[in-house]
Amino acid sequence: MISATESDWEREKPVRGGYEPGKKLLAAIRRYQRMTTNGGFFAVMIRPLIVLQYRFWSAISGADIPLNSKIGGGLLIPHPNGIVIHPDAQIGPNCLIFQQVTIGAGTRSGLPVIEGHVDIGAGAKILGGVHIGAHARIGANAVVINDIPSNATAVGIPALVR
Repeated sequence: MISATESDWEREKPVRGGYEPGKKLLAAIRRYQRMTTNGGFFAVMIRPLIVLQYRFWSAISGADIPLNSKIGGGLLIPHPNGIVIHPDAQIGPNCLIFQQVTIGAGTRSGLPVIEGHVDIGAGAKILGGVHIGAHARIGANAVVINDIPSNATAVGIPALVR
C-alpha cells in the first residue's frame, strides 16, 4: 500500500522527453519553494526565471496551483486541466487529483485538510474547513462539505460515505 506519511518523490518526476504538463508544473512549484526556503544571492537571481517557468506550465496545464501551496510530495495530477487549489489548503503526501477538482473555501469556516494518499475523482469539490482522512477516496463530481474518515469512499452531492 502506498504510504500516507512518507512522500514518494518518484511519482512527481517527469519522464525525460515526455509531455507531462502536470509534472512540469509541480517541478516548477517545488523549485520555487526550495529557492524561497534556501534563500541566498543565487536564489534571488534565479527565482524570476522559475516564476516564468511556473506561469508557462500553469497556462499550458490549465491548473491554478499557487507557488506557496502546502502540498506534500508525491502528488499525481495526470490531467491537470481545471484544478484549483487554495494556497492555504493542506494536501498530504502521495495524493492523486484528477481534472476539474476544486479545493478551497466554502460555507464552513476554514480550509480543507487532506491527509496522505487520498484519491480525488474528476470534478470533485472539497470546500470549507473539512478534514479528509488518509487513504480516503472522493468520487467523481462529489461535493465534500463534511469530514470524511480514513479509508472511506465519499460520493454524491453532498458527499456521503459509502
